[in-house]
Amino acid sequence: MNKAKTIIALIGAGGKMGRRISPNLKKSNYNFICCEKDERGFKILRDEGFKVMLTEQAVAIADIIICALPDAALPALSKKLVPLMKPSATLITLDPAAVRAGKLHTREDCHFVVTHPCHPPLFGERETPEEKADLFGGIAAKQDIVIALMSGDEDAFGVAEQVCKDMFQPVVKCHRISVEQMAILEPAAAEVVAATCATVMKEAIDECVKRGVPEEAARSFMLGHIQIPLAIVLNSSNPFSDAAKIAIEYGRTHVLKEDWKKVFEPEAIEEVLAKMLHLED
Repeated sequence: MNKAKTIIALIGAGGKMGRRISPNLKKSNYNFICCEKDERGFKILRDEGFKVMLTEQAVAIADIIICALPDAALPALSKKLVPLMKPSATLITLDPAAVRAGKLHTREDCHFVVTHPCHPPLFGERETPEEKADLFGGIAAKQDIVIALMSGDEDAFGVAEQVCKDMFQPVVKCHRISVEQMAILEPAAAEVVAATCATVMKEAIDECVKRGVPEEAARSFMLGHIQIPLAIVLNSSNPFSDAAKIAIEYGRTHVLKEDWKKVFEPEAIEEVLAKMLHLED
């Protein structure tokens, strides 16, 4: 791949994800174009040194189109933009939701790839202040990514894989999985389970404070005690104490529903994706 001749159009370049990945794409020496929907977005990107273009114009000439947009926007936008793509172009989405729900518009003569960052691991090695501050990834801290070929050929997938590594750099490993497997990871595991548990842990801190525990003490105590169980179950051979095991079993019946693992069933994933994409509205 000749990066200098590879035209990449980033749709939603001024959004949260777009702002994170655009510096990496710019420094990777691609022929990189930022797309935004209004003049205000254009001005901000131009002032930061990016080449900008109307979305429809950029899509028509791009070899790679990256959609850094909210999940719910992809069904309608792909229906509008995919017909404008030149033959053999590749569309990359940064989340599996619309793809897994069957709501991404496609074409037989183009290629479609899905990717998502794993984000820097909790127990990963971080040496510099910049690495420690980069919780999301894509700036200084190393991370893995996952990637899936929705449809298209292997040569196009290989080019897209390199683009994904560049936009999420520094990347240690790229895990190739299926779209179905990516949806099991997110939303099911990462959002329905992990993010929910994180929210419950924050609510536990708030409840401690409500019941008279000083906020600074509650936060300090809980942050340490959140890390220890995660270290035991994910990164250590040390077991829980016998007393902790009793407390965990009590928590299973009082905090978790007995049938909570049903969130990984295909129909449950389809239900939550429909809600995320506003398909029930």
